[in-house]
Amino acid sequence: MTLYHFTGIKGSGMSSLAQILFDSGESVQGSDIEKYFFTEAPLHERGIQVLPFAEANIQQGMTVIAGNAFPDSHPEIVRAKELGVEVIRYHKFLGEYLEKYTSVAVTGAHGKTSTTGLLAHVLAGNEPTSYLIGDGTGSGAADAKNFVMEACEYRRHFLAYHPDYAIMLNVDFDHPDYYSSIDDVFSAFQEMALQVKKAIIACGDDENLQRIQANVPVVYYGFGSENDFEARNIEKTTKGTDFDVFVRNEFYSRFHIPLFGDHNVLNTLAVISLCEYEGIPAALIQDQLYTYHGVKRRFTETHIGERTLIDDYAHHPTEISATIQSARQKYPERELLAVFQPHTFSRTKAFLENFAESLNEADCVYLCDIFGSARENAGELTIQDLRDLIPNSHILSMDNIQELIEHKEAVFLFMGAGDIGKFQKAFEELLKTEV
Repeated sequence: MTLYHFTGIKGSGMSSLAQILFDSGESVQGSDIEKYFFTEAPLHERGIQVLPFAEANIQQGMTVIAGNAFPDSHPEIVRAKELGVEVIRYHKFLGEYLEKYTSVAVTGAHGKTSTTGLLAHVLAGNEPTSYLIGDGTGSGAADAKNFVMEACEYRRHFLAYHPDYAIMLNVDFDHPDYYSSIDDVFSAFQEMALQVKKAIIACGDDENLQRIQANVPVVYYGFGSENDFEARNIEKTTKGTDFDVFVRNEFYSRFHIPLFGDHNVLNTLAVISLCEYEGIPAALIQDQLYTYHGVKRRFTETHIGERTLIDDYAHHPTEISATIQSARQKYPERELLAVFQPHTFSRTKAFLENFAESLNEADCVYLCDIFGSARENAGELTIQDLRDLIPNSHILSMDNIQELIEHKEAVFLFMGAGDIGKFQKAFEELLKTEV
């Protein structure tokens, strides 16, 4: 049996794929830096060996799956090529693997992880489904018929996939270190659309997605009456959201979701659209929606005394606004305090004014230093440049975390794609000592 070695196994997609292969009966191990990441917890739970990076990890007879974050000059990849060991990039391996299933690729600038998790949960109520979610969660179901995966547009990696279905949530400008403009982003989605085999489920409220051309049917969903699947009569409460679904202007069913914000209505409508297209009964869809508990780092709540702490991956202005809107719906009477850590200097520079606009929707803002990346650890601006654009804002560091204590009954939104979690953890420890 082939031993699969994952170089960079703690990456969110890499960890998920390793779990899938392990669950499917394959021999799996991997390596990474020794710093702890939440994505490694499911690996340890399965007993998958996680080693420090080392050339000695590479042995004859294994197949190396290499994370996209690591160049060909990485010592393990160099060693593999010296030994004649097969090296295959993560996205290429995944593109070949999904050919065994009825596959659904969930794409978009925002909402991929939440929608992938929701779709996998709903489909699993109908027949065995394997899934790969971008929060580091993967599952290889026995006798799986379906494969649901998050397909990231960064560096056009999703072009390695030729799925049966694609859900296209939105097209928005992001990853300014790679994409030059919104038109450049759209061109990637357009190319992806031509690779889909059965149908595309696309948000018709997105002006860019209205332009998508494909060789398969494009089914549109959204709030607008021109969509094939339309959400109407939306009722928002502190317990969740209810809405009617009309299919080509005919009533289909009413649904309840234990989720908040317009973006979650749209994500759910995308799932409903695909399931109806596949002939899954509305009653089964609703039953699965009731039991959905979300994915990691997407509006994940912790309650300590009178305070509510919410951990969210939001790192783009659109996502920040969506997270704040969700919190306003669930906690309409409480102070909303945003604790935000920008992710990468290029993104912060490209969206500086947009970040300020979205963060100003909170009642109070605390800003952490910009979190760089392996590709980009310095830049032309500092967190002060963002603070200057937000009137009610403060700089937060580990040295002044106690300032958050002053907000007694607040909802704290810890948002970012870096290590924002260390600030939340420090605050939680502080609250435990509060008299």
